[in-house]
Amino acid sequence: MQYFFVLPLNYEKIAAYFANPYKNKCMQVFKFGGASIKSADAVRNMVEILKRFPDEKILIVVSAMGKTTNALEEILHLKLKKLSTKATIQKLYEDHANIVNSLFDDHASEPLEFLQSIFEELENSLEKIDINHYDQSYDSIISYGEIISSNLLLKYLELKEFSITKVNAYELVRTDDTFRDASVNWIKTKETISEKVKNEFTNHQLLITQGFLGGTEEGQITTLGREGSDFSAAIFAYSLNAKAVTIWKDVPGILNADPKKIQDAVLYQELSYKEAAEMTYYGASVIHPKTIKPLANAGIPMHVRSFSKADKGGTIIHDCKVIHEIPCIIIKEKQSLISFQLNDFTFITESLIGKIFDTLNKHHIKINMMQNTAISFSICVNDDLHRLDQLMSELKNDFSILYNTGLELITIKNFNESLIDRMTHKKEIYLEQRTRKNYQVVVKSLESRV
Repeated sequence: MQYFFVLPLNYEKIAAYFANPYKNKCMQVFKFGGASIKSADAVRNMVEILKRFPDEKILIVVSAMGKTTNALEEILHLKLKKLSTKATIQKLYEDHANIVNSLFDDHASEPLEFLQSIFEELENSLEKIDINHYDQSYDSIISYGEIISSNLLLKYLELKEFSITKVNAYELVRTDDTFRDASVNWIKTKETISEKVKNEFTNHQLLITQGFLGGTEEGQITTLGREGSDFSAAIFAYSLNAKAVTIWKDVPGILNADPKKIQDAVLYQELSYKEAAEMTYYGASVIHPKTIKPLANAGIPMHVRSFSKADKGGTIIHDCKVIHEIPCIIIKEKQSLISFQLNDFTFITESLIGKIFDTLNKHHIKINMMQNTAISFSICVNDDLHRLDQLMSELKNDFSILYNTGLELITIKNFNESLIDRMTHKKEIYLEQRTRKNYQVVVKSLESRV
């Protein structure tokens, strides 16, 4: 695959920074996602990256290993349907045990004992879940992914003689009890993180913690929204006034499209906070949407770099005035389109739309695109059958509701007509919008209908 680079306006300055971006920095936050720790070889690669920064104080934020979160979601849903979870749990255990055996060799007994105990805890927790409190049950089960990865990585880094200890994010990141999408209490969080982490850094060079997780004052584990480990890195960086955050990914940096879907994707060498935030709002999956704001507020730069090519600079997000005119293509999969209508052809008024918005807010459903006509109001949202069922059940007496699932939302910033034709080829269009620079369309592949 060939990548074409967009040169920044202050290229010489940025090139010099990339040559040694951490020189004279007192503390960094590194985030390693699931793909960067998915196997024994990936974990060894993470160790090699850390060795590149022998004099740095680094807080390491980790996700669950590989596709662990997906597996835990499957286990939860099987349990709620009263189906057997045994095979899925056993497969997940074996995946982790294989990594442990490969990493630890003759020292595997202790991490394997931990692994066995934590999976016993998982099975006990599954017996306590409640369909009437789905969101809370979700957080209690899904959190095991990050708890497992942070503990196993701690043991391996200790084996490799790093000066390291662990702090638990669910004890430091203070949130409300909005399970599955908790809101951060920034004042309390900054207070607890600053006190605990700075104290631990006096005795250790590295700290490791969990991404994605927070906790209430009452000690209940919460999560920050799917793929929320990037946000966790930003929370810790903001609270500690870190000099930089680095997100280690399986891509060269931030590109103008997903290279797995668009072969001629272009790498951005730098982005402004504003432009990066807009991209995440439209669904760019390389960064969690909530990540940019705390970093921008504190003036902390973010680097997005390839964990397989650690010598490359990747992309820096910071306070700059570079304006990119090349098209940016963002594809969000697993989308639902819901349309609300009134049976007597009464107009959709502001008060009726307000009622829909209030219900969306109540069930923590975010709109990715919306459009209204005189007699209907349509929204494109993430597929989340549990929350969408609650939404439609609550509004079914007020509206006639139509919906489609399994759709894609395509957003093109700085669009042109040929690119629109290319992206909508062999796709059925459900909803379409355009402004001066942005184009959005909800589609379904015609091939998927066969």
